[in-house]
Amino acid sequence: MHRGQDYVSANEALKNVHSGNRVFLHGSAATPIHLFEHLLQEKDRLKEVELVAITLQGINLNDPSLKGHFFMNSLFVSESNRKAVNSERGDYVPIFLSEIPSLFLKNILPLDVAIVHVSPPDKHGYCSLGTSVDIASAAVQTAKIVIAQVNPNMPRVHGDAFVPFSRFDAAVWVDEPLPEVSYSNCSTDVTEKIGSRVANLVEDGATLQLGIGTIPDEVLKKLGNHKNLGLHTEMFSDGAIPLIEKGVINNSLKEVIPGYCVTSFLLGTKKLYDFVDDNPIVKSLVISFVNDPRVLSLNPKVTAINSAIEIDLTGQVGSDSIGTYQYSGIGGQMDFIRGAALSKGGKPIIAIPSITSKGISRICPYLNQGAGVVTTRGHIHWVVTEYGAVNLFGLNMEQRAKALIKIAHPNHQEYLEKMAFERFKI
Repeated sequence: MHRGQDYVSANEALKNVHSGNRVFLHGSAATPIHLFEHLLQEKDRLKEVELVAITLQGINLNDPSLKGHFFMNSLFVSESNRKAVNSERGDYVPIFLSEIPSLFLKNILPLDVAIVHVSPPDKHGYCSLGTSVDIASAAVQTAKIVIAQVNPNMPRVHGDAFVPFSRFDAAVWVDEPLPEVSYSNCSTDVTEKIGSRVANLVEDGATLQLGIGTIPDEVLKKLGNHKNLGLHTEMFSDGAIPLIEKGVINNSLKEVIPGYCVTSFLLGTKKLYDFVDDNPIVKSLVISFVNDPRVLSLNPKVTAINSAIEIDLTGQVGSDSIGTYQYSGIGGQMDFIRGAALSKGGKPIIAIPSITSKGISRICPYLNQGAGVVTTRGHIHWVVTEYGAVNLFGLNMEQRAKALIKIAHPNHQEYLEKMAFERFKI
């Protein structure tokens, strides 16, 4: 383990950041919180620094006082930057997660600085990008300057994660726990019913893609009696661990990297980070490979489980915005929806509660004005709520409306029927 003269203070390392720079921030559980907090302390000397990142954890870019100092050009919006992105202090780039690395590699968004969070170097001098390889690998490859936050709590994850210590222009030693996220105690009657319905669609031998959240956790809890499942997913969390340990997820029938769990980033609790540390069956690979629909489609029975904000009666899926308010991002939903559709026996699934926490129907006559369509009505297949599961593939517009109304919340079905009659004369 390198110590001593190989490391500098955060203030010394951040002298590499200058006004007008475009700076990449490592994301999710690898968010370099320590270095970012010190970067904020440098704001008075910095003007118009553009920050680019996907999901960030444990930091706050929404402070209005950052105006003129930092501009958040987000590639996927999260709570840490949502207010900034929806103001004059930020913006959002609509893009498939699989294509973000090309922004760096093709010099569309050339990076002056990349700030990453890595494991300590091994005996060969290689650090691991740990919990987030995703787009970070391309950032490290292309940035003019790379600053590393080196942390013994960052797991040494295998795959495309390794970076030679010599690549770093400055390295800062930090011994702090990683951000943790858990949905294990968030189960409700609604999410349990949705989880059961989705689990019933999962066949033995399927290759799974699940995100993080209460519904994915509920699905995983109900797959204990399945056989020979595979995992090829942009990310996974704690919920997959029991199935891997039990041998339910054994990756034996996958065509792409059989025998291994394939992911691109990890977000969960310390239990997950300890599980993946130096675990050879987990391969974290670049997002341009993991999320490539052409790669995904080679696996059998790809079952992609994704969520949404709203779905209209024709099957258009709004997932990244509430009207014009940018809430999240396109992310990997379309990558996996398409990859699953092209897979032999694949099932692309959108799983949502029928209503919001305020009682508003998520199945609606029209998407909110200004809302972005993430999954088009040409790509939609399965839609699941607590009231049922329907496959819209091959249905005409009237048939889709009837099918979706059947799985809408009963309190809203009469209104939806009225709107469907006005539109389709059903």
